[in-house]
Parts: sequence; C-alpha cells; structure tokens
Amino acid sequence: MLYSPPMKAHLDSFVLALRYLLKWSLVSLLIAVLAGSASALFLFSLDAATAYRERQPWIIWLLPLAGFAVGWVYLRWGREVEAGNNLLIDEIHDPKQVVPLRMAPLVLGGTVISHLFGASVGREGTAVQLGGSLADQLTNVAKLGPGERRILLMAGISAGFASVFGTPLAGAIFGLEVLVIGRMRYDAIFPCMAAAILADQVGLAWGVHHTHYAVAAVPPITAWSIAAIVAAGVAFGLAGMVFARATHALSGFMKRHVAYAPLRPLIGGAVVAVAVWAVGTQRYVGLGIPVIVEAFAHPLPIWDALGKLAFTVASLGTGFKGGEVTPLFYIGATLGNALAPLLELPFPLLAGVGFVAVFAGAANTPLASTVMALELFGPAIGPYAALGCVVAYLCSGHAGIYKAQRGAKPPFSAGRDPRRDADR
Repeated sequence: MLYSPPMKAHLDSFVLALRYLLKWSLVSLLIAVLAGSASALFLFSLDAATAYRERQPWIIWLLPLAGFAVGWVYLRWGREVEAGNNLLIDEIHDPKQVVPLRMAPLVLGGTVISHLFGASVGREGTAVQLGGSLADQLTNVAKLGPGERRILLMAGISAGFASVFGTPLAGAIFGLEVLVIGRMRYDAIFPCMAAAILADQVGLAWGVHHTHYAVAAVPPITAWSIAAIVAAGVAFGLAGMVFARATHALSGFMKRHVAYAPLRPLIGGAVVAVAVWAVGTQRYVGLGIPVIVEAFAHPLPIWDALGKLAFTVASLGTGFKGGEVTPLFYIGATLGNALAPLLELPFPLLAGVGFVAVFAGAANTPLASTVMALELFGPAIGPYAALGCVVAYLCSGHAGIYKAQRGAKPPFSAGRDPRRDADR
C-alpha cells in the first residue's frame, strides 16, 4: 500500500478541505461583488437623499404621503418579502424557496424614500436584505442544497452588514451570531468571513467612505472604571430592551387597529412630521450621524437619546422601511455621553461603549458588537466594550429586534444549574 489507512484518511480530509475552500472562495467572491456593489449604490443614494432633505426641510410634511406610497407598493408587489430580515432568518432556519429578487429594489427604494422625507430609520436592515436576497439568487446557479443554501444566506447577511458599516470582522460574526441566541454555526465561518471582507473591499473600490469616530483617551482599568461600565451596561441593556419591545408593541397595535397597510405609515408619517414641527428641529430624524459624531466631541443632554428612541419607534413601528442599528448607535452614543458625568468616566469612552452596547442588547449579538468596537474605535477600548456589551446583552433578557431569532430566552434562569445549561 502506498498510504497507510490513517494517512489516507488525512489526505482525503485535506482534499475535501481544499475543495470546500475553492468552492466557497468563488461563491463568496460573487456574493461580495453583488452585496458590496448594492451597498455602495444604497449609501450613495442615501447621502443624496439626506443632503436634499437637509437643504429642503419643508419636505418632511410630505412624509405621510411618502409612507402611504411605499406601503401601497409593498401591499401590491412586496407581500412575500415584507418580513425583511426576519424572512432571511426564517429561510436559514427552515429553507423553503429562494427569496424573491424583488426584495432588493423594494427595500432599497423604500428606505431611500423614508430617509428623503424624514423618517427616523437606519440602514443595516436594507443592506442585510440586499446582501441576503442577491446572494440567494446564486442558489440555483451554483446548484446548492438546503444546507449549503443556509450558508449562502448567512454569507450574504455578513457581506451586507460589513459593506454598509465598513466593519468586515463584525459583519462576519453578525451573520453567524444573529440567528440563534447563544449558538454559532462554525461550518459557515469561512464563507461569512470571506464574503464580509471582500464585500467591504468592493464597497471601498466603489468609493464608499465610512464615518470615523475618535475615542481619544481610554483610561486605565481600575475597580471604579469596571464598576462604572457594569452600571452603564445595565442602562444600555434596558435601553435596547425598551427599544425592541416598544417597536414590536407599536407594530402589533397598528396591525390590529389599522387593517389597510398603507395607512399605517401615513399615520406614522403625520405623527413624525408634527412632532418635528413641535420640537423645532430635525435632529431626531434620518440617520443622525452628525449627532453621533457630536457625542464623541462634547457633552450632550439625555433628551437626545430619548428623542431618537421615540422618533425611531414611531417610524419603524408604523411601517417605514430601513434598519434599526444606526438609530441604536445614536441612542447608545448619546446615552453613554449623558451618563459619563454621573459615572466619572470620559464621555468619548462611554459614547463608544454605548454605541455598540445598546446594539448588543437589542440584537442579542454581544460578540459582533464587541468586535465592531475594536474595528471602529481601536483595541484600547476592547475590555470596556466587551464588558459593556455582555452586561447589556444579559440585562436585555430575551427581547430582541429580530422576531425570527431563535433561542430567544434569557441567558440565565433562576433556579437552574448553569452548568447543565452549558452542557446542552
């Protein structure tokens, strides 16, 4: 015999690994080109819409009509894809049919219109839906089975998230972590990582520029700083929980009491427009990137966090299209900024920790959020961000912004042996 049985087994395993790497390298490259290009188009469109709204602030009075129009289009052509991110997550858990390609143009157009007329929504949901729906079109082309299709969708989610925020490592982990609370699928690590890294590079090649945030001074770790971050983490977790539950509650209320779907964003748009007139500022609509940058530069009042939470719940809960994550960044950064004097920590540090920790609590993704902090703010903030994200995740319980996320239960339960839970 040329090879002994153990050596042959190792050789066969090596060959299979090479085939796997080659196949998923090619598929991930295709996903990256599609998702990265779509995110670039989306971000450029978003910038143009935001710039126009800021030059013409009166346009917010047309928000109810814009909401009605988007709602009617989804009612007419988008019923199959209206679930958005939750549809993608459901298809990963229980593959049934390829996500209709119409998801991509519908969510892109709906989100840009929402931003153009002044809804308070984000961009992550749109990028994830773009990446997932476009990636899923490769299912039949590459002749993938149900198991491989799950990996394909996860890689598309990772690519969309990474390319819209410029955080490839966090994007890869997000695609792995968001599906089931407390569990990650290691068979999808390479496709998610490759697709996320390449999609980010595709976006940069198209000329996309991401916002940079500066956390200038990170104090040394002390007993007080640890205690302060834990206390802040509790507040961040509660903020994430309130955001998720309020959004779901308002959405459910509107569906129960307003049968005709296009009327829901019309009502929500009217409420948002009147509220903007009442408070006399558009500070709480759109992405709010300038205010997030302010949170790292000088002290802000707690009203900024509360205002953004209220405007975003009103927008998303009544049916406007977009994402939750950038508003969560806004809420977290401004809340951290406001808590800094009380906890005697630098406000840029708590703004940075809050930026990712409220997201960690609301999305049940503490690992992706921690890695995002490292990518956005540098390694020095790592210990503080990790602790803040984990505490926020623990204190948010089972509340989450993604209803299709499985294992949605508190990470601990009274009266149970955590060692038994760990063995399951």
